[in-house]
Amino acid sequence: MASNVQPPRGMRDFLPDEKARREAVLAAIRDSFGSYGYREIETPVVEELNRLESGEGGDNEKLIFRIQKRGLDPDAPLPPGSAADLGLRFDLTLPLARFYATHRAELPEVFRAIQIAPVWRAERPQRGRYRQFHQCDIDVVGEPGPVAEVELIVATLDALEALGVQGGSVRLNDREVLAGLLDACGFAPEAQPGVLVTVDKLDREGLEGIAKELAAHDLPAGPSERLLDVLGELTAAEGDFDATLATLPGRAPERAERLLEIRDGVLEAKPDARLVADATLVRGQGYYTGTIFELSHPGYEGSIGGGGRYDGMVGRFLGVDVPACGFSIGFERVVDLVDPARFRAARRRVALVYTDEVPPGRLVAWQRRLIGVGADVRLVPRRRNLGRQLEALGAEGFGEWAELDGTTRPPATSGAAGLDLRDLH
Repeated sequence: MASNVQPPRGMRDFLPDEKARREAVLAAIRDSFGSYGYREIETPVVEELNRLESGEGGDNEKLIFRIQKRGLDPDAPLPPGSAADLGLRFDLTLPLARFYATHRAELPEVFRAIQIAPVWRAERPQRGRYRQFHQCDIDVVGEPGPVAEVELIVATLDALEALGVQGGSVRLNDREVLAGLLDACGFAPEAQPGVLVTVDKLDREGLEGIAKELAAHDLPAGPSERLLDVLGELTAAEGDFDATLATLPGRAPERAERLLEIRDGVLEAKPDARLVADATLVRGQGYYTGTIFELSHPGYEGSIGGGGRYDGMVGRFLGVDVPACGFSIGFERVVDLVDPARFRAARRRVALVYTDEVPPGRLVAWQRRLIGVGADVRLVPRRRNLGRQLEALGAEGFGEWAELDGTTRPPATSGAAGLDLRDLH
């Protein structure tokens, strides 16, 4: 009986063409971010488990892949919570905060970082959600002003344009706006985290679903009713900044002034940017302290990126708070929006179809000479049905080929470009 040879659920193999396309997209993102002065770093794929379980990662902390301690006695009883001391990272933000705390003395006062790497979450696989996937992050550490948010948003939108992915919009909110909204509605501070979890479901469940969930949590009727009224008015505002701010109760409008500054800054730098005010945007991670944003695109249901300000995270490691803000592109979702033809190999691709009579050294020497003039060259043993073989090579992008039979001088190639191997003798 054959064994199961599929990769684990939620994880994938990539064939050569797909791997090449992914690497081309990643290279374009790196190049675009790098043009804004960001520098790439690398951190370990594992972190101390107590760091990952700090309480600031939201629901992601429930999805950690834990790594069992080494040297455990297999026969000794051990509670599951005591069996692991490390975990695979579930995002790149916490590793960056730990990295900055470790290397602060070696970094500039304001540090702009690129992180492009895999992360792991033990969640139920579905379209756009995997257990292993890539994130593409840029972060600004050490800048307290809105220049960080403005640059992050513009740089991310430019990176998407470099991929040919246009038409996206950025939803903006601030955690302080949310706190002011809940205060004005009359929710006690201890109830607010749970209410935010409910509000975060508004775009999926609608006002009726939010009303049912608030009732199920046995919250006071007055604050819940006021909140539902405000949410209805915010939905009717349809993302307009002025209408949204006019709807916010209490001190929330004062706290939204920063959003206007960010909006105006982005539009001055990038007039075609699409920005939407969304006072119901929450983002689940507990480490956000101020501005939060999400990136959406008409070609994908749900967000394709997001981020925000997390001024308190570095201080957990360093003992001194350091302002920080970041934006993460959901690579697995974005790569599906990129036209595959955009990054098709532009180099010449030549197949050398050889018989057993060709001496190996001579064959590889011809291959090296072609590589030296800018071609990608594959050595292919000749099969009986040459026509079918060449058809398959053409489908892979090999537009030129030569049949080698052991003669001293190689023949001219056939195919679209007509590279002449005889010139390389």
